[in-house]
Amino acid sequence: MVNQNLYNYILGIGDNSLILGQRLGELCGHGPSLETDIAGTNISLDLIGQTRSYYQYAAKLSEKEITEDDIAFLRSEREYRNTLLVEQPNTHFGFVIARQYLFDVFHLLLLQELQHSKDDTLAAIAKKGIKEVSYHKRFSGDWIKRLGDGTEESNEKMQEAIDGLWRYTDELFEMTDADKEMVTEGIGVDLSKLKETYYQEVTELLTEATLQVPERKYFNYGGKKGVHTEHMGYLLADLQYMQRTYPNMQW
Repeated sequence: MVNQNLYNYILGIGDNSLILGQRLGELCGHGPSLETDIAGTNISLDLIGQTRSYYQYAAKLSEKEITEDDIAFLRSEREYRNTLLVEQPNTHFGFVIARQYLFDVFHLLLLQELQHSKDDTLAAIAKKGIKEVSYHKRFSGDWIKRLGDGTEESNEKMQEAIDGLWRYTDELFEMTDADKEMVTEGIGVDLSKLKETYYQEVTELLTEATLQVPERKYFNYGGKKGVHTEHMGYLLADLQYMQRTYPNMQW
């Protein structure tokens, strides 16, 4: 019998990597410099690779005869459980970097705890991903400082991005029913325990980058329950086009 909570828990983690990887993939060939363009594409590939590991495991757990491709490309919008943060559009380079950093700090904290999971497969995926995500965070954090403490224009754009994306950060720590059950079983991570460390670390870097930490009391939620922003449908239209146009296609 399939453990539905474990299945949903895996999708919750994997969907974040898939959607953010897709967003970064949209920028291939459009980076501000060749080096940055290649770095962004490599981060996208890292995230997609992690997604494959999660979805392959989820497919094995499912009672249906499905593959990682079915999970990635053939679900409806309401069936994706990613946070709202990762689906936000590439408004400008400042938004790309801010979105990446705000997720990277959380992602690394998550994997550092997940590597101790009682589930050997999840622990192995986390251990493998820590090295990659450590680089992701270093890359995005360095750009935050470079742009924040750069020119007047770069500071303004970086602040605009932080202000615009901050409203989505608290959802990272929202605990779903699957999250709670997996914590009880010693498999999942108690996200509430990561929150203080997350905001402390982010605040320290933003201060170093001469950026203001937004004072927001109200945050946006919904992604973990399948209620997404208007941007998600357009993203999925691109992501799912080939699989839906040519059913049962195999690479």
